[in-house]
Amino acid sequence: MTLYDVLAAAAAGRPPEPDGTVDVLARQGPAAAVVAFSAHFVVAADVDPEWVRGQLPDGDWSAPHGARFLVDLADRIGADIGALDVVLARTAGPADESLQLAEIEARDHPRVVRALRYRDDVRVWRTPQGEGHVLIGRGLAGRCEMAFEVEPGSRGAGLGRRLAAAAAGLVPAGELTWAQVSPGHPASLRSVLAAGYRPVCAEVLLPARQ
Repeated sequence: MTLYDVLAAAAAGRPPEPDGTVDVLARQGPAAAVVAFSAHFVVAADVDPEWVRGQLPDGDWSAPHGARFLVDLADRIGADIGALDVVLARTAGPADESLQLAEIEARDHPRVVRALRYRDDVRVWRTPQGEGHVLIGRGLAGRCEMAFEVEPGSRGAGLGRRLAAAAAGLVPAGELTWAQVSPGHPASLRSVLAAGYRPVCAEVLLPARQ
């Protein structure tokens, strides 16, 4: 079973067994990752599984997301350590024509610059007045991942929720749409939940060191 299979099964309500297991797989995407389900972790990085197990104390089921292990892992693979994110997913939905999103080239947008460290094939859509952007790209395990950005003067009116929902109409038919949100960003988390995304797991991505 691939990491995407594990993620998709969890999104469908069939997460891995909560048995304290730490699975070690090869890196699958632009960044390495440590993915947490309930009492079950997946380390997706090009490291020896025995090395991983040697770094983790027996019985500590939170250790793979602990600072000590993440620093050791990052140093071993030459990576930076990203944020701890909640990962959510939803099924495809119809495009929101009322937003009038238009695809653009925006390689210098800060959100796009950041996305390119974690995703391939990044595409960008913008609302007519530029108050909102939606990004879609291929990230961990080939997931179709979305991100959105609302300009400060347009926040608080539900645009984030609408952009998050619209993203599900921009991915290929039949695919899940994935979102990663920092638990320290409650406004974004509320928007994504309101747009129909449901929590699947938590993860830390480790992109190549710059």
